Parts: sequence; C-alpha cells; structure tokens
Amino acid sequence: MIEIERKFLITSETFKAEAFKKTRIIQGFLNTDKKRTVRVRLKGESGFLTVKGESSKDGLSRFEWEKSISKPEAESLLNLCEAGVIDKIRYEIKIGNHIFEVDEFYGDNEGLIIAEVELTHKKENFIKPNWLGKEVTGQIKYYNSQLSKQPFNTW
Repeated sequence: MIEIERKFLITSETFKAEAFKKTRIIQGFLNTDKKRTVRVRLKGESGFLTVKGESSKDGLSRFEWEKSISKPEAESLLNLCEAGVIDKIRYEIKIGNHIFEVDEFYGDNEGLIIAEVELTHKKENFIKPNWLGKEVTGQIKYYNSQLSKQPFNTW
C-alpha cells in the first residue's frame, strides 16, 4: 500500500497522440491535512474513496489506500467535500515497461499538465519520453489536494 511515483511537467501536447486511454476525472477532498488526505474521485462511471498518508522526505512515496464505491456514492460524497473540486482529463501512455498518467487540468487549474509514473522502487529506471519536462516530485504545490486550495491560476 505504499505508492512510489515521480511527477513531471510537460513540454508539449504530443503525448495525446500516444495515449491508449483518456478519462475525465472529477475529485474533491474530504480532508486535506498533510498527514492524511481523504479524496473522493469520480473517474468516468466509477467512484473511488482514497486515503493518502504523509509523503516521505524525498516526496517519492507515501501510504495510499483506495476503495471502489458506486457512482451515486461518489456523487453524494463530492457534495460534502472542501471547496475546490479538481476537474481533469487523464491520458494513459505506455512507454517501455511503464504507464505514464498525464493529467490535463481544467477550471481554476487550466493550463497545468502533469505526468506521473508509478515505480516499484525508488531507484527504478524508466524511459523518459521527449515530452517530459522538469521534475516536480515532492513539490507540494503540485499535489491535487493543494491545487484544490491554491489553484494554478493564482500562482
């Protein structure tokens, strides 16, 4: 249940042509405490409730627990969330042995595009596609929970 991932900004939108899947995601936060974040997500027609723990000092890993819930349950819980709902399209792109999840944000975070790649261990090598830009792993302002409070358009 420990998630290890690295985050990057994107240098171009050429990733869209490489995507094998595209899904709209609406998410809100029941709790945005840095020691435990509780997220409600509507991903396409599926709902999820996720609890994330505090990030490691290097920002590469943290506890994550997720449970599938029904779409109506997710919609109801979204109504209880703190202000600042996240609206984004997630593109999934297979590069080598990894799947990059690229989130293109809308609403107050319009213009921000972030790629994430999940790893099995912190030192794992992966192929970096040419559209991958500056690494922002561990920079809290790029966490969705923070983007819900201080959106990209206010930076």
